[in-house]
Amino acid sequence: MILKTDNLCLRHWKDSDAQRLFDLAKNPNIGPVAGWAPHQSLNDSLYIIKTIFVREECYAITKDNCPIGSIELLIHPNGNHWWGEGSAELGYWIGEAYQGRGYATEASKVLIKRAFDDLGIERIFASYKCENAASKRVLEKLGFEFYAELTNVDYTNKPFREIAMKLEK
Repeated sequence: MILKTDNLCLRHWKDSDAQRLFDLAKNPNIGPVAGWAPHQSLNDSLYIIKTIFVREECYAITKDNCPIGSIELLIHPNGNHWWGEGSAELGYWIGEAYQGRGYATEASKVLIKRAFDDLGIERIFASYKCENAASKRVLEKLGFEFYAELTNVDYTNKPFREIAMKLEK
């Protein structure tokens, strides 16, 4: 499946993307704010492509055929939380060099449209760590509204506060 916007192409991850993923995901400013550990090796990135990024609604966000981030519509049981029947969870991240250009918003719009028009999803949830103001802005631009404040546990097993937002069809 390939989804396109004016500037971006969303496509499934390929094993050959491992080096690019590693280059983006080893950055300590990316993973921890999204809830995952920075990649430590090329093998880490290849493992993620083969085990996590193989899910049906997980896409590399590409610009000029080069991955700049990732986006996924998580459908139960793959989400971080159970949101109920007819619900899904939106997750995304953008490489640091590409942040602040509207790419997360642009990619999210196309995946939200797919969720509502093609997948029978009625509501989409997304959550962000309280300190992640950039992710909050993306969700607000997309029309998401506050749903709840939650406690979650990060990859180091440390609890953190997150804000859950909701968008209905």
